[in-house]
Amino acid sequence: MNKKCDRGIRWPAFASRRRDGGFTLVEMMVVIVIIGILATVVIVNVSGHADKAKVNATQAILKTVGNQIEIFKLNHNRYPDNVNDLFMQPSYVEPRSWPPGGYVTEPPVDGWGRPFMYRVPGSNGSPFDLYSLGEDGKEGGEGPAADIWFRKQVR
Repeated sequence: MNKKCDRGIRWPAFASRRRDGGFTLVEMMVVIVIIGILATVVIVNVSGHADKAKVNATQAILKTVGNQIEIFKLNHNRYPDNVNDLFMQPSYVEPRSWPPGGYVTEPPVDGWGRPFMYRVPGSNGSPFDLYSLGEDGKEGGEGPAADIWFRKQVR
């Protein structure tokens, strides 16, 4: 049953048949089903992590911007009128007291690319409110769509 090839190696009889047509339809379908299953598993596992990453990034940026607002207050004895006053020198700040490069290097945005909400004075007796509207860009919400607030650490 086994044939001997030119180099003396024995090949099974079924290996000597030529395949002219490439892959069969069944082989192609099996490969497509496997790729579909793998894609589904990857999408399910990755999709939730992107939302968490954006929320975590927004929380970190809020903390940084909130701390820079506090430093602004220490340096100028007042809170900025808006968040962009950390980026570009406002007219009410003396040029000699403005730090080189400002308090932030670019206008701060949340994990979804939207500017932060900022109010002076803040609500509930807070000197200022700094928050992101979350994934949906609307007040309120749940999960990734929930508002994310900067909370000043009280010591």
